[in-house]
Formats: sequence, structure tokens, C-alpha cells
Amino acid sequence: MRSMILALGVFSSACFGADHRNLLDALCKVESNCQEDAIGDNGNAIGPYQIWKVYWRDAIDFDPSIGGCYEDCIDKEYSEKVVLAYWKRYATERRIGRPVTDQDRARIHNGGPLGYNKKSTKKYWEKVKDVLTPCASSGKR
Repeated sequence: MRSMILALGVFSSACFGADHRNLLDALCKVESNCQEDAIGDNGNAIGPYQIWKVYWRDAIDFDPSIGGCYEDCIDKEYSEKVVLAYWKRYATERRIGRPVTDQDRARIHNGGPLGYNKKSTKKYWEKVKDVLTPCASSGKR
């Protein structure tokens, strides 16, 4: 039963590639339809990935080489560096206690460091899952 549940919620990293391109594209679409000028959450989130200042600060503290300022999060390429650093900080097997899935990453993006475990991020994951591009080679999502 446990493996069936894991199989339903896990997308293979081999399917999406080491850089998480497919997942990033899905998050971008769900968050803002990839609009760089998007402002949401009552002005608290900006850019295509709808990054909050506290999220940005966590990522920059973890990887200062990203540089820049919060307002740079309106740029898609810059925002992706922020998201990847945030995941490197919080979406780890050591923190979660098992191999990290794209579901975990998406829910952490939406709900913060413990988002992978919050009931409130399940609907968000369903939206992301619905727009994920199937793998060309395997036909799997």
C-alpha cells in the first residue's frame, strides 16, 4: 500500500531531469501564467514564481552567490535561481526523512519549509501536477 501511494505522488527525477525544468515551468504557469510583472498575495509576492521577501531572504542566506535584491524576483531567470536555492535548503532528504519528490518541492515552494507536510498545500500540488508536461520518452508524468 505504501509503495502504491508513493508511486501515485512521485514523479521520477529522471523524467524531469536534474535541473527540474518541467517542475519549474509548471510552477511558473500555476503561480502567474509566467508573467514577470505579476504581483499577488496582497502585494507580498512578485514575479513569475510569486516569491515573497522572506522566501527570497531564505534563499539568499543559503546561497549568497545569487546576489541581487528582492525586486529582481520579477525576472524569471533570477527567480529560478532563488527557487532552486530554496529547494536546496529545505527540500532535502535529511530534512524530510525520505527521498524528495517533485510534489515535496512544489508544496515547499507554496507552503514554506514545512509545506510538504501541510494539508493546505495539497490543492496547490494538484494544480501543478495538472500542468506538468509528460516525459517525451516514457509517457509518464
